[in-house]
Amino acid sequence: MRDTNFLAANNAKQIWHPMAHPAEMRENPPRVVMKGEGAYVTDLEGRTVLDAVGGLWNVNLGYSCDPVKKAIAEQLDALPYYSGFRGTSTGPSIELAWELTEWFAPEGMARAFFTSGGSDSVETALRLARQYWKIRGQADRTKFLALKKGYHGTHFGGASVNGNANFRRNYEPLLPGVFHIPAPYTYRNPFDETDPARLAKLCAKALEDEIAFQGADTIAAFIMEPVLGAGGVIVPHESFMPLVREICDRHEILLIADEVVTGFGRTGAWSGSRAVGVKPDMMTIAKAITSGYFPLGATMIGEHVAEVFEADKTSFGSIGHGYTYSGHPVGCAAGIAALAETRKLKIDENAAARGVELASVLEDLKARHDVVGDVRYKGLMAAIELVSDRATKKAADKAVMKTVADAAYEAGVMLRVSGSNIILSPPLILTAEQVQAIGAGLDAGLAAA
Repeated sequence: MRDTNFLAANNAKQIWHPMAHPAEMRENPPRVVMKGEGAYVTDLEGRTVLDAVGGLWNVNLGYSCDPVKKAIAEQLDALPYYSGFRGTSTGPSIELAWELTEWFAPEGMARAFFTSGGSDSVETALRLARQYWKIRGQADRTKFLALKKGYHGTHFGGASVNGNANFRRNYEPLLPGVFHIPAPYTYRNPFDETDPARLAKLCAKALEDEIAFQGADTIAAFIMEPVLGAGGVIVPHESFMPLVREICDRHEILLIADEVVTGFGRTGAWSGSRAVGVKPDMMTIAKAITSGYFPLGATMIGEHVAEVFEADKTSFGSIGHGYTYSGHPVGCAAGIAALAETRKLKIDENAAARGVELASVLEDLKARHDVVGDVRYKGLMAAIELVSDRATKKAADKAVMKTVADAAYEAGVMLRVSGSNIILSPPLILTAEQVQAIGAGLDAGLAAA
C-alpha cells in the first residue's frame, strides 16, 4: 500500500463517496479508516475509536472474526469464483442456501436467490413480485406500496419505493406506479398522534385507503422494514406489521419484509418479522450475512410463492434476472462461517441485553441535553434526533450535527450523521462497558453542541 502521505494527499480526490456531495468531500476530506479490531477502528493518524456505526449496520461480529477470515482464505484456495447462472452451482452456494432456509423457516422462507447486497436483494424482490402475478394471470398487478421514511437501497426500483426525498429527487422520474403511506413515526406524523398503538391503526387505515383508491387488483406488493433504519430508526408499535399482514392477506397483496438491516440479530431477534410474529411472502437480506467481510445478499422466497414459480409450465416462470456474483463461492463460504459464529455467540441475546443498557443511556442524555428532541431504539439500532427548538421540533442544522460528531470522535467514538439524526448501529459483540463508552462520547458531542 502507498504511504500515509500519499493517502492523505489523495483522499476524496479520485473517489466519489456514496451519499455525499463530491465538492464537499474534496473540501473536507473524510476520515481514513486503516484498521479494525473487535469493536474498534483505527484511522490514518493512528487514533483508535469505538465504532458505534458498525461499518454500515453490518459488522455484527466485529472486525477480527477469525473463522470468517479463515473460511474466505480457504475458499480462495479451493475455488475463488464460478458463475451461479444456469448450468452450474458451487458447494458453498448449495450449503448456504440450505442454511438460510433453515434459519428463516419460522418466517416461512423456502428458497434463496443470491445477490451482491441489499439493493440487489430489493430489486430482485420487486421483479419477482411482478413476475409472480404474471404467472398467476394477473398482469395488471404492477404497483408497489411502501412507507414514507422507508429505505430500500439505491437501484431504480429500490429508490422508487424509498420514502425519503433525498434518495429520490435527483434521480426522478423513477419507477411509475409506486405510492407511499405515512410511517408510524410517533415523533413526527401527519395525524399529530403521540400514542404508538393508535398511530399504528391510523397508518394501517391509510394503507387500506390507498389500496381502495388504487384498486387491490393493480397492486403487486407492499414493502416495509420491520424497523425503519436509515429513515431514523423508526420503531413501529408491535401491532403495526401484523395489521399490515392482515390487510395484505385480505387484498391478496404480497408482503416484502426488507430485513437487510434487521436480519441476523440486530433488533434482539433473528429477524424483525419474527419479533412480531409475522410471516412475509418474501424477505430481503444482506449486510450481516457475512458481517460485512464480503459483498453478499439474498432474496428469500416463501414456500407458497416458490410453488407458483415451480409449477409454471410457461415462459413466465423462467427467472430472467441475476448478477455476475450471484452465489459467489467466497461470499457464500464467508456467510456459512458468519452464521455459525452468529449462532455460537448468541448475538441476538447480546443485542437485546446491550440494547436495554443503551436505551437507558439515551434516555438519560435526552433528559440532560435540550438539543435532543427524541430518542428511538430497538436492540442495537438507535437514533438520537437533534432539534434547535424542542417546542417546534425544528431540526438541528448541519453545523450542529458536525459539531456533535466531531466532538464525539475526539472523545473516542465514531458516530454516523443522517440528516438531523445520529444513527447508532454498533457491532453486536458490544460489551456493557462499551455501551457506557458510547454514552460518554455522545455526552461530549451533545455538550459541544
